[in-house]
Amino acid sequence: MKKNILLSLLAICTLHFSIFSQEKFTISGTISEASSNETLIGVNVIFPEIGNGVVTNEYGFYSITLTEGTYTIQVSYLGFKDIVQEVVLNDDMKLNFQLSESSEMLEEVVITEKTEKLNIRNPQMSINKLSANTIKQIPVVLGEADVIKSIILLPGVTSGGEGASGFNVRGGAADQNLILLDEATIFNSSHLFGFFSVFNPDAIKDIKLYKGGIPARYGGRVSSVLDIYQKEGNSKKFKTSGGLGAVSSRLLAEGPIVKDRGAFLVGGRASYAHLFLPLFDNDNVAYFFDLNTKLNYKLNENNNLYLSGYFGRDVFGISESFENIYGNTVLNLRWNHLFSDKLFSNLSLIYSDYFYGLELDFVGFEWDSGIRNFNVKYDLKHYLSDNFQLNYGINNIYYRFNPGEIKPDSEESGIIREKLIDKYANEFGAYIDAEHRISNKLTLQYGLRISNFIRLGQNELNVYENDNPLLFNQELQIYESAEPIGTESFSRSDQIENFTNLEPRIALAYAFNDNTSIKASYNRLAQYLHLLSNTNSPTPLDVWTPSGRYIKPQLLNQYAFGFFKNIKDNEYSVETEVFYKEIENRIDYIDGAELIANNAIEQDILNGEARAYGLEFLLRKNEGKFKGWLAYTLSKSEQRTPGRTPLEPGINNGEWYNTPYDKTHDISFNGSYELNEKWKFGANFVFQTGQPTNFPTGQFEFQGLSVPVFDGLRNSERLPEYHRIDVSATLTPRKNQSRKWQGEWVFSIYNLYNRRNAASIAFSRNQDTFANEAIRTSIFGIIPAVTYNFKF
Repeated sequence: MKKNILLSLLAICTLHFSIFSQEKFTISGTISEASSNETLIGVNVIFPEIGNGVVTNEYGFYSITLTEGTYTIQVSYLGFKDIVQEVVLNDDMKLNFQLSESSEMLEEVVITEKTEKLNIRNPQMSINKLSANTIKQIPVVLGEADVIKSIILLPGVTSGGEGASGFNVRGGAADQNLILLDEATIFNSSHLFGFFSVFNPDAIKDIKLYKGGIPARYGGRVSSVLDIYQKEGNSKKFKTSGGLGAVSSRLLAEGPIVKDRGAFLVGGRASYAHLFLPLFDNDNVAYFFDLNTKLNYKLNENNNLYLSGYFGRDVFGISESFENIYGNTVLNLRWNHLFSDKLFSNLSLIYSDYFYGLELDFVGFEWDSGIRNFNVKYDLKHYLSDNFQLNYGINNIYYRFNPGEIKPDSEESGIIREKLIDKYANEFGAYIDAEHRISNKLTLQYGLRISNFIRLGQNELNVYENDNPLLFNQELQIYESAEPIGTESFSRSDQIENFTNLEPRIALAYAFNDNTSIKASYNRLAQYLHLLSNTNSPTPLDVWTPSGRYIKPQLLNQYAFGFFKNIKDNEYSVETEVFYKEIENRIDYIDGAELIANNAIEQDILNGEARAYGLEFLLRKNEGKFKGWLAYTLSKSEQRTPGRTPLEPGINNGEWYNTPYDKTHDISFNGSYELNEKWKFGANFVFQTGQPTNFPTGQFEFQGLSVPVFDGLRNSERLPEYHRIDVSATLTPRKNQSRKWQGEWVFSIYNLYNRRNAASIAFSRNQDTFANEAIRTSIFGIIPAVTYNFKF
């Protein structure tokens, strides 16, 4: 008996030793598109036998460490043919894959193995992805494919107003969105005051919108991150694509510098509607142009260099008396280095500049303002095992703020040159972020970011009695600017104010099976820049200012919980999330605040708080001739600024009030139907609760004029509900398949039933009847458009 027990123990120990002594090896590589060598982001690399896998990073790289053995590897990506291959893993190996578009005539791959749905088990939540092809199929105003207007169709995202490129996420303000193009910050995302966005859809490769569960590598904004990557260029052959539209056209060229090693991409857009204005005896101008560029070169298997840039300008003028020029310039030099098959790094040197210029000939002055920054980033991804990945890095941003400079535009001008005081700051961030698969059911993502913001010295800074720049007049019950008692001067290296914040992040996913999971996340983020604007949507007149002695950084806590399910083998998917977020130190404006050309903005603002909460629902149909989604958001967004002392009323009597971007109900539908090889159809439906606003509570007569009185609670009224339907039809001639030149016609109708949605409502007195009346201002009615897209 004892002998049998000893033999059993020996057998168990031998089995235990053999299991844990199995060697582990790493499979790594890059996945790219077969026709162009363009690397692909977010490709699924799955091993069905073990129910595990990884996705490629922003540069198409993947890595996974497994025990020795024989595996089936499945590589899949939306819109491309799957690759299924058997591998014998007995040593570290590098496997590069090239995927072909599903539209190409290739032998069909039939997958019989039940594969893991990584989106179900991935703890990352509150994230939406859109492909460039999906964006191009969404009908929009004037027939121009638009990134910003496409993401507005997603749950939790609303527009800044009719025809505006600004957007609001989960009840947050437009300045609380971090917008990145190839890692460079874009401060203004619109062309022609919001009619178009600055992103050329032909040059875009990948788009991700993070609404919550934001990874620790991102910082600096408290509402969302819109992360956009440009294409790298075709290193196999020269190709050209573009489009001709009613008001603008675009052209993009790409090709090899050295075949299979380096490539270039150059794309441009321009509008030309202003050229027809003289035909109508109109000498006004309104146009934009932009340029996207990218170079990449593969030095060897472990090193790649990238140089990308964007330059855009808008020009708007009225006769010869007014001209407005504004736009973004960004440049990024990146170096990818592979230390080993488990350690990937990216070093970026980034320059970003937003410029705003205004010339008023009838007044005789020019106005220039803007914000400029230099950013150094170093990010590393460490694939430690098949269950554990570590991301860590640092970045440092140096800012120069130009609040504005006024100068005469001629010798005859009576304007005296005046320069508002430039402001300087430095923002440093370091982070570590882990992706940890605890078990087959439970996966965690947790990390910590530490941020430090230093308000650097400037020429002059006002000093106030009791350090209080804003006084409250008890007798008149109004806020008044305090008179400075002096000024303080600093050298550039001095520190006016220093802020440090810890920003923990955690997210988890618990999978009941391959098709159903629940997820939860918590984010804490800090934002040190503030957009000075009392309008409802971002405009070029907005001015950015840094945190400092009188303006504290915004601090966010956001909680989210969600239920996720794939139906009928991922043909359908359902995502439902609830969220709650609270923000400290949200700046608010006193009545009559002057925000432009103000050298002492601290005299017009108070620090308050904000909160938003809601429910999001998203139903997708992912496969078949008909694809699309239905999104619904029920939410509330409020702000409060109580008095600093019991004797002060604060703003709105210290009570919560609706933010300008509070939309109780938001419903959107997007669908596309592929009838055959020639015809594709698309449609949108959008419904939103009316935007909060203020209506006059009375009026008085002054020198024969009727002057409205606004003394009610802030944003207590609403504009009428907003809704519209857009439709499109795409015609691709069959003869395109047999020739190099390929073209398609896109016919679209924006606002099919000609809904006159209110951008604003003004109140005035009718000159004929002398009765008070409300006048609705609408920007767009029904707009048909035709666009011709081509490539060769």
